[in-house]
Amino acid sequence: MKMAAYGRLELLLFLPLVCFCSLGTALGLKAASGPADNPNPPAFRPADPPGKDAPAAPAAAAAAAGASQHRRATGWKLSEEEACREDLSRLCPKHTWTNNLAVLECLQDRREQESEIAPDCNHLLWNYKLNLTTDPKFESVATEVCKSTIAEDVHSQGEVIACLEKALVREAEQQDHVHPIKEECQKAILRVAELSSDDFHLDRHLYFSCREDRERFCQNTQAGEGKVYKCLFNHKFEEAMSEKCRDALTTRQKLISQDYKVSYSLAKACKLDLRKQRCSLDTNLPRAREARLSYLLLCLEAAVHRGRPVSGECQGEMLDYRRMLMEDFSLSPEIVLHCRTEIEAHCSGLHRKGRTLHCLMRIGRSDRSTTVNSVCQSALQTLIQSADPGADYRIDRALNEACESVIQTACKNIHTGDPMILSCLMEHLYTEKMVEDCEHRLLELQYFISRDWKLDPILYKKCQGDAARLCHTHGWNETSELMPPGAVFSCLYRHAYRTEEQGRRLSRDCKVEVQRILHQRALDVKLDPELQKRCMTDLGKWCSEKTDMGQELECLQDHLEDLVSGCRDVVGNLTELESEDIQIDALLIRACEPVIQAHCHDVADNQIDTGDLMECLVQNKHRKEMNDKCSVGVTHFQLIQMKDFRFSYKFKMSCKEDVLRLCPNIKKKVDVVICLSTTVKNDTLQDGKEQRVSLKCRKQLRVEELEMSEDIRLEPELYDPCKSDISRLCPNVNFGNAQMIECLKEQKKQLSPRCHQKIFRLQEVEMSDPELDYQLMRVCKQMIKRFCTEADARNILQCLKQNKNSELMDPKCKQMITKRQITQNTDYRLNPVLRKACRADIPKFCQSILNKASEDNELEGQVIACLKLKYADQRLSSDCEDQIRVILQESALDYRLDLQLQMHCSDEISRLCVEEAAAQEQTGQVEECLKVNLLKIKQEACKKEVLNMLKESKADIFVDPVLHTACALDLKHHCAAITPGRGRQMSCLMEALQDKRVRLQPECKKRLQDRIDMWSYAAKVAPAEGFSDLAVQVMTSPSKNYILFMIALSVCILFLVGLLCGRITKRVTRELKDR
Repeated sequence: MKMAAYGRLELLLFLPLVCFCSLGTALGLKAASGPADNPNPPAFRPADPPGKDAPAAPAAAAAAAGASQHRRATGWKLSEEEACREDLSRLCPKHTWTNNLAVLECLQDRREQESEIAPDCNHLLWNYKLNLTTDPKFESVATEVCKSTIAEDVHSQGEVIACLEKALVREAEQQDHVHPIKEECQKAILRVAELSSDDFHLDRHLYFSCREDRERFCQNTQAGEGKVYKCLFNHKFEEAMSEKCRDALTTRQKLISQDYKVSYSLAKACKLDLRKQRCSLDTNLPRAREARLSYLLLCLEAAVHRGRPVSGECQGEMLDYRRMLMEDFSLSPEIVLHCRTEIEAHCSGLHRKGRTLHCLMRIGRSDRSTTVNSVCQSALQTLIQSADPGADYRIDRALNEACESVIQTACKNIHTGDPMILSCLMEHLYTEKMVEDCEHRLLELQYFISRDWKLDPILYKKCQGDAARLCHTHGWNETSELMPPGAVFSCLYRHAYRTEEQGRRLSRDCKVEVQRILHQRALDVKLDPELQKRCMTDLGKWCSEKTDMGQELECLQDHLEDLVSGCRDVVGNLTELESEDIQIDALLIRACEPVIQAHCHDVADNQIDTGDLMECLVQNKHRKEMNDKCSVGVTHFQLIQMKDFRFSYKFKMSCKEDVLRLCPNIKKKVDVVICLSTTVKNDTLQDGKEQRVSLKCRKQLRVEELEMSEDIRLEPELYDPCKSDISRLCPNVNFGNAQMIECLKEQKKQLSPRCHQKIFRLQEVEMSDPELDYQLMRVCKQMIKRFCTEADARNILQCLKQNKNSELMDPKCKQMITKRQITQNTDYRLNPVLRKACRADIPKFCQSILNKASEDNELEGQVIACLKLKYADQRLSSDCEDQIRVILQESALDYRLDLQLQMHCSDEISRLCVEEAAAQEQTGQVEECLKVNLLKIKQEACKKEVLNMLKESKADIFVDPVLHTACALDLKHHCAAITPGRGRQMSCLMEALQDKRVRLQPECKKRLQDRIDMWSYAAKVAPAEGFSDLAVQVMTSPSKNYILFMIALSVCILFLVGLLCGRITKRVTRELKDR
């Protein structure tokens, strides 16, 4: 019976309880000092009704009744009542006794601290609060604000309080206040809600709205300490939850958002932590904000992130309310007020489970900047800061549900609730494990996290010291709204890649975190606040169709020269960072994973800001592990590097001083490379002059030149003039592996004049520096290792030519060497060794050809042909003669190396020597065929070339490979002591042929006799054109000694005849004189 009576009493006392503070605040009751003036007053809790000492109840009730008679009288004091005098003297300071409200707060505060209060005093306090509700001021406010809701009985089942609470919430969510509630009344309403915060029975409206739901969801939850409230909050969005109860719960949650003390469990759990962290002492903020749930969360979250102690109980409560804010946007009055238009236009019907909030976030990160106004955007950012989902992904229910499968597969080794879960999800963005819904929710959240560095707790923990030291964040309050979006992180990553010489670097732990976030956020330009802000116009102008992952940044890099200055600077800085740490480009790294694992794993594992990984990828761009995505990505980055030499980190660090000194005001990388390489070349040509370019820079310059030779697009000065030729002559050829350059070389005769000139200049450079000939170095890589390991880099082609006919030579490499020999023989300028050896002979003997030549066009082998003739005449200098002999020997084995022969005899070859020309291995068979068929050749130009070949072979047997092969043994036996050259060995063989004592090999004898016949025919059809030619023919004739003897004899006879005739004429003259 006693317990039943107590239950009825509790229900009857509800309304007086909730109205107590309304009157107190309306009357302006304030204690002189003490709890009433405490800037962070404790959460109030009603004293428990009598339970144990029931017999004392009548006395206490009588005392309270007596007190009520005098309550309205001026001067009545609670401290004067006998029932509470002892407790008051023991627990409350004497200066508070004159203020009833101060006494009430003091006694209830002591009750919360487990101090015993006498049952009589307990009853007195309850009855006092009951009598307070009769104050007419409270009723008048309720009647005015809620006149459309309240019937005649303003005290019916808590409807007055419920109406006032809804009115208070509605006022915060609306700009136009029809019935504004005064500040004192607002405080009273919140205090009433606070007093009912421990037991949901005390909130009569919510109690009657949620009775059935409580039985359905929270049947086993014990009343008291706000437990039933929390249970109902957790089931708020269940399908079985009634709308009436859901509305009542939402109203209560909104009140909690305005004053955290309306939540009994949160206020109690965090009371000491709020004092420790001094969350009520920020003089920069309005006093009204200190009670806001968002302020409490921001303050305590900052303490947690800084590593300051916050009790686990308080953190648990914070987690619940952060999740509550993320689940229901309507709990944030700023969102409701400022985002109403966006919600109605785009997000209606998505109220539950955080879907409306994510809808707003999706619109907020949209490219259409006018969709969400700045005030709504700011409200969204504030909400995300308050909820802090970066610290625990589970706070964001929409994200949690969307990404559950991804977390279970990709992030299963990370502890549930760990902040690294979000980082793990970002690492798997755009991978096979990611699902589309999770991808969208994740990017929507990351957009706002990226705008406040504190929302990444790991980054904040590792970098707060660096941020204060380098970015001066100590001047910004933790909850300040003045901090520019992304400003701190931008500052941190600018310092992350500084060298020791530049100073003021980040700590190691902070740098790791900055790099982690850079790698993740590079996937989407919207995750870089500074870039999105400065490049919004350019994104719309140049990249509106580039919406796939990573395409927007690539597009901005492609149009770097076209961007506005602010955007260009941001994109340039980011690209410069990428060159140092290519892992920032996460998509590229994923695409190149096979190549990295196979060839660059050491560099990738140990990369310390040197750009080695990108260099390794470039060097292995054509490995079998390389896929199309990786190849395209690497090539794209190479092309971007051409726009500014700063985008090549290693080149920048190696040559920065040299560029400033030797190539000032030059920005484009290709121009810088040309400038430096020209300086190196000029210094090298001037013997004895000290190199102006540093050794470190020269080494890196060589790397850059080699990389540029791989793709014509990396050399704009070559690519631009040849664009039309590429589309016309090589439309289906790949750019990589120097295939496009090779195609243009092969089609050289059909190129446009400008392109032809550039290709000729390129070949000239490649021949003087074979390492820049990408195709040659690629195809002959193994052969260079086999034959030319000790050869100088500039003599690699010479080395390969010398070993071309080795049995160990790779056929593909041999074919490439032949191509380069053909190219060299088109123009002496493409053969640097010949050019140097014959620098005096060429102007001496071939000046007429030079006079007709243009600077950038081939001479079609004319100069070399001229030198060949002078070689046969034995008029060249020794160095030049040696080089021409090599050319003659090479072209004697392969007719394609003799450009003049191929040009003039192409028709005759196709008519007379088809089988020989079709042979895969050329060993001089075409030349021999032409010699044998000399009488059948119809074209005079071709016949002349064949006769020149015969003439050349008389000068040196090595020029005639067929004869040399046939007579190799005879040369060894009979002419071993004879020095090669100048026809000496050929004369030796001819003398041996005439000497009957010497027996030559049958094949040698036959070939020699054929050659004699050919020479005889040649002498008939091609008589000497001058005395010099006649002298050469005599000197190279097999009957040279006989001819010389006859000439000498003739001279002697003429001399004797002259003497005799002279004496006769002299005698006749004397006789005439004597007469």
